Amino acid sequence: MPLTDPNLGLAYGWTLGESGWHTEMDANLKRLGAIVGLSVTSRTTAAPPASPAEGERYIVPAGATGAWAGRTDQIAVRINGAWEYHAPKVGWLAFIAAEDRLAVYKAGGWSTGISV
Repeated sequence: MPLTDPNLGLAYGWTLGESGWHTEMDANLKRLGAIVGLSVTSRTTAAPPASPAEGERYIVPAGATGAWAGRTDQIAVRINGAWEYHAPKVGWLAFIAAEDRLAVYKAGGWSTGISV
């Protein structure tokens, strides 16, 4: 039975040949691809784009609509034609391409950012 890492939510601790490795490892790899080296397109786009590219990522703003409703501050990433969401942890850093800024996630939400 795998355990869960408290920082990134990754599963680990399988015994050799244990069932479920494939599914859990796939989830781990998708999560790592979504949040490591985090660069998002925007944090002000309130509705999911009609034709997003695979791997495109956004920080969901307050008041988001459609598939993003109720996902404020989460990372929305397009994987295999569907949106997946990742709740940030304090200290996560993201490059916001539309603003050319870095932002950090704090207890109160994403910072206003630092120009780069």
